[in-house]
Amino acid sequence: MTFPALNVFPPNALSTGVDGRDEDASVHDQVYEALANLLIQGQIPPGKSVSLRTLASGLGVSPMPVREAVRRLIAQKALELQPSNKRLRVPSLSEDRLKQLMMARQWVEPELAFRAVAAMTKDTIAELKADDQRLMAALGKGDVDGYMQANHAFHFRIYRLAQADLFLDMAKTLWLQSGPFMRVVFGRLGTVQLPQDHHQELIRAFETGDAAAVRQHMSDDVHEGMELMLEALKR
Repeated sequence: MTFPALNVFPPNALSTGVDGRDEDASVHDQVYEALANLLIQGQIPPGKSVSLRTLASGLGVSPMPVREAVRRLIAQKALELQPSNKRLRVPSLSEDRLKQLMMARQWVEPELAFRAVAAMTKDTIAELKADDQRLMAALGKGDVDGYMQANHAFHFRIYRLAQADLFLDMAKTLWLQSGPFMRVVFGRLGTVQLPQDHHQELIRAFETGDAAAVRQHMSDDVHEGMELMLEALKR
């Protein structure tokens, strides 16, 4: 399945949800998850206009479920409707807004990681290690898609363990708004300039059950990633 104009819809985009939902989920939910996933992975470029019809065609569905999904994404400030031509686009990101996103992420995500410590298991730690190995392998190959998918999987594998639905929804919304701009980072800085993440320190802290260290390492990881976005924005 391909996106005809922007070529942003990968094969089976409709069946690939942000949270791995079951295949029997409603079409509306599947469409929302598919679009949200594409935004988080940076597959829809910031500032690029797109129509409902093009989105529906790319997903192989009627405009109705796409319209409902778009309403949700507009409410989450992940998309905006342009008054002049009624087309959709990812909003542009100012330095001030990016700094606000950084502050919000640095509060929500370390808290989720902190709450996840009690529910962490050896199996989940093994999965986190596998996610991080995929991430590092993708970086080594300059594979942007692979990096972003593995990074998202790593973070939300942790956040879902927190059993804090309100905070989890906040994290999802923040990633929807900031995800597309990670592509800007890769485009302007390249993968070779990315610093070492804090995932291995996080894993070691989870292994020892050190909740304070988990909180700090997650805060550092988020801060470093958002600082890269600020640097790319200024170039």
